[in-house]
Amino acid sequence: MSGRVLETNVLVLNRFYMAIRVVNVRRALTLLYRDCAEVIDNDDGQFIGYDFDSWCELSQLASDQKQPEDEYIQAVGFEMKVPRITRLTRFDRMPAQTVRFNRKNLFARDDHTCQYCGKAEPTHKLSLDHVVPRSHGGGTTWENIVCCCLRCNSRKGGRTPQQAHMKLLSRPIKPRFNPLMTHSMDDPRYASWKTFLQTAK
Repeated sequence: MSGRVLETNVLVLNRFYMAIRVVNVRRALTLLYRDCAEVIDNDDGQFIGYDFDSWCELSQLASDQKQPEDEYIQAVGFEMKVPRITRLTRFDRMPAQTVRFNRKNLFARDDHTCQYCGKAEPTHKLSLDHVVPRSHGGGTTWENIVCCCLRCNSRKGGRTPQQAHMKLLSRPIKPRFNPLMTHSMDDPRYASWKTFLQTAK
């Protein structure tokens, strides 16, 4: 259980409270322990910052009143509440708004839904498809890769959608913001992100 929780998402803000990326809990706790970040938590509608020691203390006090969306990991002698938002404390400049091109972000951009048949599938039942195949000169870019179920991928093969008589549900584009940020907001565990992601919709 703890291993799975350590891979869940944490929103990272810069010093100016702007959302800049999503990391896993393991990475967030490393930043917190090294005093490179603080936890931002909602206390009666007000966001408050906690360093590592104060977050440990709060976790111990809150462990008796766990909420359904709260998750905890076992620390030495006590349970630590999993943070959902951290703010970097050693970051002075504005980040470049670039979205990393990888499988995780591509699946999130397309909402884990095949862009040919519209079927939503778990990640292990999905693949990525070059809309214009590489053999036809298609590149490995945001604008030419889509999420695709295994069945549609097999049916399309090394052909273009037109050649395979298949139609794309939407044109693939490079997202302006990290898809994991907006994709996670439907999960009640990440409800506190909405305050910081309103501009990312």
